[in-house]
Amino acid sequence: MIRQLLLGTFCLAQFSFAYAKEIPDNSNTTASHATFQKVPKTVIIKTKKFKIRIDKQPNGKYLYQSWNANSKITAKPSMIISDGELIPDGSGGNYYISFSNAGHTYQVWRNYLTDSAKKAPYTLTVTDENDREVVREDGQIVKN
Repeated sequence: MIRQLLLGTFCLAQFSFAYAKEIPDNSNTTASHATFQKVPKTVIIKTKKFKIRIDKQPNGKYLYQSWNANSKITAKPSMIISDGELIPDGSGGNYYISFSNAGHTYQVWRNYLTDSAKKAPYTLTVTDENDREVVREDGQIVKN
């Protein structure tokens, strides 16, 4: 009798484990998931000196193309950088996409949460090989 009771308990425990569903822990991924939902596949921004187009590529990386601010976007880009990476910045939805080219780092920041309502939606920063900032320009959305 005891053997049958133990066997039944053992079988019940095995069935419980077999049909149990793992509940994912979303406490850390909720903010980053919300961030990635807000990233457009293509965005075109205009700063004082540049027009910049950023496209998400099929491999998950980003492509950076830039023109002089007065050029048409249908013209040949003056610069193309591939393999950009999206980097979340905090949990409020801000992020930047970072590109490297000839020792310089190009970052296009998306400013969702700011301390000022007048803050531009995008900011371009370029740093040289010594991490000195050589360009910082706010940008407005032309098309997204």
